[in-house]
Amino acid sequence: MSYAASVALQSAVYLRLRDDEALTALVGDAIYDAMPVEAPCGVYVSLGPEDVREAGDMTGDGSRHDFIVSVLSGTDETGGFAAVKSAAVAVCEALERNDLVLEQGKLAGLWFRRAKARRVENGAARRVDLTFRARVDLG
Repeated sequence: MSYAASVALQSAVYLRLRDDEALTALVGDAIYDAMPVEAPCGVYVSLGPEDVREAGDMTGDGSRHDFIVSVLSGTDETGGFAAVKSAAVAVCEALERNDLVLEQGKLAGLWFRRAKARRVENGAARRVDLTFRARVDLG
């Protein structure tokens, strides 16, 4: 097992989201790998937790990455779920092109697994957590 591709995958996902025109039309540059000290206003995107498992086979080393991309609204957002869900759709479409180039390893596949939408901050804000699975070949 190797955790070697984790940084490369995270970087590629972040750059894809930052470069996606449809997503930036909805959230601007509010796409974060590390959250700012104060939560931003409006709708924003944040890379979240990741679980990695060994996925090597007879052809070489590999890893399976389950990671979360969150789309959130600040407590100042009054549009309900619509804006957050629209941005979540844009995140999915950006990542489902499945052609990310990694600095280390090769992306064998990237799949949407599930989404969870809910109210947060005592109901004042909205959040959609999107879970994706990536398979990376290292050999």
